[in-house]
Parts: sequence; C-alpha cells; structure tokens
Amino acid sequence: MKVSLDQIRTQSEAALVAHGAAAFQAAEVARAVTRAEETGNVICGLYYLESYCLQLRSGRVDGSVEPKVTRPRPASVTSDARFGFAQPAFARAVDTAVSAARENGVATLAVKNAHTCTSLGFFTEQIAARGLVGIGFTNASPVVAPPGGNRAVIGTNPIAMTVPGTPEPRLHFDFSTSAVALGKITMAKAAGEKIPLGWAVDADGAPTTDPEAALKGALVSAGGYKGWGFGLMAEIMAVALTGSVNSLDVKGLKLPDGPPHGLGQFYILIDPATHTDAFDDRFARLAEAVAEQPAARIPGASRRTLSQVDVPDALWSLVTRLSA
Repeated sequence: MKVSLDQIRTQSEAALVAHGAAAFQAAEVARAVTRAEETGNVICGLYYLESYCLQLRSGRVDGSVEPKVTRPRPASVTSDARFGFAQPAFARAVDTAVSAARENGVATLAVKNAHTCTSLGFFTEQIAARGLVGIGFTNASPVVAPPGGNRAVIGTNPIAMTVPGTPEPRLHFDFSTSAVALGKITMAKAAGEKIPLGWAVDADGAPTTDPEAALKGALVSAGGYKGWGFGLMAEIMAVALTGSVNSLDVKGLKLPDGPPHGLGQFYILIDPATHTDAFDDRFARLAEAVAEQPAARIPGASRRTLSQVDVPDALWSLVTRLSA
C-alpha cells in the first residue's frame, strides 16, 4: 500500500510515545525514520521501528533522558546521550557545533553513550543544510571479521559526508565500510535467497552464499584491506575519541533487551570558505567532468525522494498496532 510521509512520521511518533518515549525524543526519531523512507533507505526506516519500541519497553534505550551538552574546547562539542536515542542527542548539540565551526573554521561534535543512530547521513545532511561540510563516523555491534579471519571484531562502521549546495547538497554519501549492510543478509534469509560471494564468510572463514551461514560467521569489509582500514578508522573516531564502547562490547542492535548500546558518533563540521574562496569553483570543475559522462554522477546529486512510500501490508499493519 502507498503511505504518505506525514502518515509515516505521525504513526512512528505515536508508536514511540506509546512505548515510553517523551515527545521531543519521539519526534526526532520519527523524523529520522521518515527521512529514511523518503530516500528509499528502507533498512533504516519503518523496518527499525519495532526494535525501537521493544527496547523502549525493556529499558535497553531510555526514551525520555535529556542529553548533556558540553563544550570542552572552543571548537569541540560533546553530547552525552546518556543511553538514550542518538537523534535527540545530536539535535540538542548541532547548533552549538555549527556556531563553533563558524567561529573557528572547523569544529567537532562527539555524541557518546548513544543508541544506534541508524542512518548516519541523516545527520551530515543537517550539517550541510547549515552551509557546512559534514563528515560523520559511527560504530555498531560486531559483524565484520578482519581479512583472513572468521570472527567479527568491528561493526559495519559507516562513514558519511555531505557537501552543501543550493537547494540540495552537491555531494552526499553514506555507506557502511562492510561489503554490505547486515540487514541485507537478514532480508535475504527471510526471502529464502542466496547472497553474492564477497559479502560474508562462514564460521570457518570460508566465503559463502548462504545467508544463514553468513549470520553464523561474519561480514567482510568492502574492498578487502582498504575497507578494513576505513572500518578501523571509523571505530577509532566513533569509539576512542568519544569514550563510547567498542563494537566488540555491543550486543545485537535489534535484540529486544540487554545492556544499552552505548555507541558513539563523531562529526567534523567544516566551513568551506575558511581557507579559500575557490571552493565552489573547484567543486564545479569536478562536477562538470563527471557530468560529461552520461552514465556517471556525483554521489547523492539529484537524489530521488518520495512523497508516498510503498510499504508492505504486514509492515504497515505492525506499525499501526505499535502506535495503538
């Protein structure tokens, strides 16, 4: 069935409140769910809502806690989510971080002790909407083994970057440093489908096309050692720089109960006019060279967004039950 974005946001917010979230926290998470659906990122949209609700009920995430925002140095902002949702922790701190970036040319925003942020690009988009380049890193529960290994050590550990533009960002990417998101493995298993070679290894470290064997083994990094390096970089930025927990110490993100996630996110906010007045010209030169090739594009340029979303009947029925 087709569902409007307003319906998705309203029903998501109602479901979160019904399961214990406060109004502000529910509104911020529902906004992220809606944006994911709007951009076709179904894994980070309604697909996650039941998990949020179950973890609110079990206490794995605190849906009413107020984040604590501090500014330890002029160009550094920290938001302690206090084991609540990442979205309100970011929302409470982003204006301070933007002001710091405009004052200093560059600033960092560390979000710590947070629930999964789900779509990292949701946050870098907000930084770019304020005229700054946004770069973000986060970690997740361990699902990725090192090259040559068979045991998970780090999470999918996404990296995102958004370059401001008018009216839409000139560049936007948000991808996991693993070969694929874990959700695609679970969806393949549910559909009874095989997965491509190069996505995962089994418990013995052998490449596999069986999603069930992959879930008992581990994902692999995109691009082998290169992706592994980026995954480690994300781990250091999101974990070591924020004081949040290592991926190794996080239980499955969608498990209904257990210890809080305690994950970290780290954002770099850059004023593009700090060092040069040639930023626009240099980016345009690059974009023009890409545009000369009909099948090529800058990531995120002219992204298609939806005003109505095709939602499986069973999923929408679940959403309406959760919001009752």
